[in-house]
Amino acid sequence: MIVVLKQNVPEDKVKQLEDKIKELGIKIHYSKGTDKTILGLIGETQAVDIHKLRSNEIVEKVIRVQEPYKKANRAFHPQDTIVNVGGVEIGEGNFTVIAGPCSVESEEQIVAIAKAVKASGAKLLRGGAFKPRTSPYSFQGMGPAGLELLLTAKRETGLPIVTEIMDLSQIPAFSEVDMIQVGARNMQNFTLLKELGRLRKPILLKRGLSATMKELLMAAEYIMAGGNEQIVLCERGIRTFENATRNTLDISCIPVLKRKTHLPIIVDPSHATGLNWAVESMAKATIAAGGDGLMVEVHNNPQEALCDGDQAITPDEFDGIMTKLARYAEIEEKAM
Repeated sequence: MIVVLKQNVPEDKVKQLEDKIKELGIKIHYSKGTDKTILGLIGETQAVDIHKLRSNEIVEKVIRVQEPYKKANRAFHPQDTIVNVGGVEIGEGNFTVIAGPCSVESEEQIVAIAKAVKASGAKLLRGGAFKPRTSPYSFQGMGPAGLELLLTAKRETGLPIVTEIMDLSQIPAFSEVDMIQVGARNMQNFTLLKELGRLRKPILLKRGLSATMKELLMAAEYIMAGGNEQIVLCERGIRTFENATRNTLDISCIPVLKRKTHLPIIVDPSHATGLNWAVESMAKATIAAGGDGLMVEVHNNPQEALCDGDQAITPDEFDGIMTKLARYAEIEEKAM
């Protein structure tokens, strides 16, 4: 349930209304925008007398929300959320590019790539220290040593780092990571999501292999219910009957999610297609659809990469794409 307050309402009146609502065992999500102040009621709202609420002198209107996700709902939070990751803002007009290799392989590799992507305009460095792989015989990542190398690259370049967590036991090791990634296979690991909700650290939440948009938002709700509202959603392609690409990039999810939620949404064109030559066109599509950024796999020697080399682009190719995207984004702005 949403309670929209009238403009310029005295704070003491708002406090009185909140106290009455809380007496019913209802939690309140307070959102003050430039034009409206909203009280999002969370819990068993059947106990709330909607007619009595509407008759309150400071209430403009009361709306029942049907969707099960509340904190992630744009109706509860009309203003776009901006997520700050080590000084880098994602959301509300800040088109942010995250780049780096699928897996950290050596200090020389990760530092060289970090320097290259930063020079081309990337604002955050990605790299996998722990890798969930379909085959138990595939490279699983360097583990804690990989995290240390990511931190080395951060010290060398100043780029905040993004890396994937696998389970609860790893949380202490991620204390210096700027943004924790929840991969597609863990999107509905609810125990992990609850623990991440207790942290005050930005979370990059990837859409599951066969997850609906509603399920993605419910996963975000798990984290937000714990008090952590610094979440960036990531579309990375979903599983369909089509096998010409690794996954099917659901570009339509961007405008749909923009209506449903205030959380930023970025796209991972590398995992979505599995084709390095398709990254540029999908990146352009992301800008056109209104996405808040990209996460791109970049490797200085894709042919020798230990993980997903066929979908990675080289630093030179990344630089060329970033140059084109800058011009493309400028054209989009002028067209608007």
